Amino acid sequence: MSGAFGARLDAALDTRGSMCAGIDPHPALLQAWGLPDDVSGLERFARSCVEAFGSTVAVVKPQSAFFEAYGSGGIRVLEHTIAACREAGALVVLDVKRGDIGTTMAAYARAYLDPASSLASDAITASPYLGVGSLLPAFELAEQYGAGVFVLALTSNPEGAQVQHARGADGRTVAQAIIDELAARNAGRTPMGSFGVVAAATIETSAARLERLNGPILVPGIGAQGGTPEDVARAFGDTLSGIVPSVSREILRYGPEVALLRSALNEQIADFEFLRRDLRAQEPADSKKSGMSL
Repeated sequence: MSGAFGARLDAALDTRGSMCAGIDPHPALLQAWGLPDDVSGLERFARSCVEAFGSTVAVVKPQSAFFEAYGSGGIRVLEHTIAACREAGALVVLDVKRGDIGTTMAAYARAYLDPASSLASDAITASPYLGVGSLLPAFELAEQYGAGVFVLALTSNPEGAQVQHARGADGRTVAQAIIDELAARNAGRTPMGSFGVVAAATIETSAARLERLNGPILVPGIGAQGGTPEDVARAFGDTLSGIVPSVSREILRYGPEVALLRSALNEQIADFEFLRRDLRAQEPADSKKSGMSL
């Protein structure tokens, strides 16, 4: 990887538009595509996604669990999918949501962020609920290799609010404390830092503020989960340079035809064109920011 993830992502969003295409080979989708629920069906599904998305979208996000479910054969397909997407020019955020302590977290980091690994990706998702400090091995390896980490902060599932909206002794929500720790790691990085958060399009807007994050925000919950471009504009304010909307089922339902998948993807990219267009209209090219608020 050449350069920090934050800079590479910023460039990709400029050239390919603001969109992350999920690769989620759920058994129900395999069935809808007329594919068998086995490794051969998984491979054909993934290959179609790579062909449709790899040379078009800024970011692809394979959901690791759907590959892991098929055992070693599924991991082999995941390895090939990551490599093929990156070769086609897309950045790969591997959705693994790992979170552990000590040497275990260090092993997870090596598996997904070390370029020597067959699963090496541009960034991963991570869970901070053993404490943000428990993710230090991933942060350190990401710094070393120019990768990124997206940390869960404000998720779309109803149960998440029980933890993420809870307030500590200092009055901050748990989500805000997570965001603030990542903001400290991103401070001074241009055009933005490499440590982002996951915040759904449908979150409650009073739960946290993101104007000092100076990093990317991966935004699921769009399309099949009910989120819209209008929701994104409402939730994240006027300065939207680091927003990466993530869509999976809303696109994947058009498979298995590659042309239809790509057409659905291009419609989503067009729907979110305002994310970068408005930024370019408001700010000089040499002073881009990624401050945003919830």
